[in-house]
Amino acid sequence: MIASNNDSLRYDAGEFAYGTWRILDEEASFVEDDLVRRLYTCLEHGISTLDTAEIYGGYLVEQALGNVLKNHKELRAGFNVVTKAGIDVPSIEKEHATLPHYNAAGNNLVLCAEKSLTLLHVDVIDLFLVHRPDWLTHPEDTAAGLQQLLDEGKVKNVGVSNYTIHQFETLDGLLGGKLATNQVEFSPLEMAPLYDGTFDQCLQKNVRPMAWSPLGGGALFTEEEGAAKRLRDKLKELSPKYGDAPIDALVYAWVLAVPTAPTVILGTNKLSRILDGAKGKSIKLDRQDWYGIWEAAKGQSVP
Repeated sequence: MIASNNDSLRYDAGEFAYGTWRILDEEASFVEDDLVRRLYTCLEHGISTLDTAEIYGGYLVEQALGNVLKNHKELRAGFNVVTKAGIDVPSIEKEHATLPHYNAAGNNLVLCAEKSLTLLHVDVIDLFLVHRPDWLTHPEDTAAGLQQLLDEGKVKNVGVSNYTIHQFETLDGLLGGKLATNQVEFSPLEMAPLYDGTFDQCLQKNVRPMAWSPLGGGALFTEEEGAAKRLRDKLKELSPKYGDAPIDALVYAWVLAVPTAPTVILGTNKLSRILDGAKGKSIKLDRQDWYGIWEAAKGQSVP
């Protein structure tokens, strides 16, 4: 099983990755020193994967992150860098775009990866992902671009994000079994990968998925009714049993408990959330408590 045999994985991003989607969304102006402190804290707590994407922050996050890596060599040495490409939205960066759309054409992926290398100030991208499936690009075209990046040594590993099991199977076959991960939304508030075959496929192929939005996009802390409130109440009830664990740590423990042990993408600008969240990897939920969380989120007992 994946959780107990990491040596067989195609790629292992670890229990946690630090997500950079919102690092430019701070209430005050972006402060590089604050990001540096968060990144050092991640390393101190065993979080050694950085997750970013071309589109993040209106195409500005990669540059901000790259400046930090350029100025702090020890951070670059300590982290593996994951980035994604293939989404174009109207912007200065994408002047041709008149509406949001996907572009996973091989030549576009190569150009995006080359730009990411420059912006991130790295010699190679550890893991490069197709951000969204592109329904107008033949998988052979996408595969050719990814293979070119591998052959040229610009990326070490390739994968996808938000792919269905059939899309994953097709592209993986064209690449000879090289897809290293499928980054998908997964949380107690979004359990589709448990039911649609995504995680079963990952087990079959020795692929460790990555889970984005594990806290339901913040709904766990903000919504005052429905599934989020039921879930929050249940987590508060369980917290004393697990040493007064923070509720986000309990959610991360819930995510990590499934057999694929998805890499949890920790997306926060708060140092305290990193510290709280990192506690999740040492929490082993009782089976009935895991199902109790499932029940609270679903609002029903198991079938």
